[in-house]
Amino acid sequence: MTAAKTTRPRAATPRRATVKSAKAPGVREQAAQTTRDNILRAATRVFARYGYDGGSVEKISKSAKSFDRMIYYYFGSKEGLFIEVLEDMYRRMNDAELKLSLDIEKPVESLKDVIRFVVSYYAKNPEFITLLNTENLHRGKHISKSLRAREYSSPAIAIISQLLESGVKKGVFRNDVSARNVYLLIAATGYFYISNRHTLTAFLGEDLQAPQAMADWQDFIIMTVQRTVMLKPS
Repeated sequence: MTAAKTTRPRAATPRRATVKSAKAPGVREQAAQTTRDNILRAATRVFARYGYDGGSVEKISKSAKSFDRMIYYYFGSKEGLFIEVLEDMYRRMNDAELKLSLDIEKPVESLKDVIRFVVSYYAKNPEFITLLNTENLHRGKHISKSLRAREYSSPAIAIISQLLESGVKKGVFRNDVSARNVYLLIAATGYFYISNRHTLTAFLGEDLQAPQAMADWQDFIIMTVQRTVMLKPS
């Protein structure tokens, strides 16, 4: 009797321990991911406001309601965190871009949709522009260390390439325009306007952030790109 009673508790204990150990890693992983995401979001805000040099680890950990050591634990260094902030900004734009519903069989309209997306995304995400300005002040020395940097422009260029090929087949687009150059034309004109909207507003004496001004510039970009890619009537 005594031996039997002793055996049952010993058998039950491992089973209970196994269940707990199976659940615990999932909870810990979720908490770790939440902490990491909070730090990444806080770093985005801090770097966008103070730049790379002014965005200290202390400011970031305070904004994330975390601790300095957690930044080093998850990202290795302030630079490592900044690189991931840049990667995350590009990734989010790519994710939004891939959700576009484009009809390859309608290349003219679909190319307009791509332009509208890029211009509106820049306008709705000014921190993206600010962070890119910061990195360009540093001559791209941080993003050049990213192992993912080359991945982020390829989806946009690939989409534009498909639209150009479709337009060539339909006889509406030229066959001597590269997708890379069209991408740069769209990005440059959209980026410059948003990046310099404050100084240009003062210089030109008009509010470039006004909805109508934004719409007019978007239409101008569309017209410019169309004149670049459209096959001129003979």
